[in-house]
Amino acid sequence: MAAIRSRDTAPEVALRSALHRRRVRFRLGQFIVVAGRRIRPDLVFKRARVAVFVDGCFWHGCKLHCRMPTSNREYWQSKISRNCERDTRTDELLRGDGWTVVRAWEHDSIDEVCERVLTGLGRGSV
Repeated sequence: MAAIRSRDTAPEVALRSALHRRRVRFRLGQFIVVAGRRIRPDLVFKRARVAVFVDGCFWHGCKLHCRMPTSNREYWQSKISRNCERDTRTDELLRGDGWTVVRAWEHDSIDEVCERVLTGLGRGSV
């Protein structure tokens, strides 16, 4: 699992490129500290308090695309379940602190995700 990328994935890079084309600027690698937890979204808009996460279908348990491996199934079910629970807790913490959370699946249309981000920023379509 050491070879699995946690940042600069293809869907994340595509989203960043699409936002740049729309002249939307953001921060990368920024931590948000909420209730003593350090949370690092994929994209951060600090002034607007918007946190964007681009989730991989397998790692975050997408109902459409996550296919559980047949070997060591119990381990993977537990791992993915913990990831989903962590995502839910993270969203609750951020929203409770006044942040807007935008979660996107890797299979989502980049244009639709851009629109959701722009809506979160209060800009609508640009």
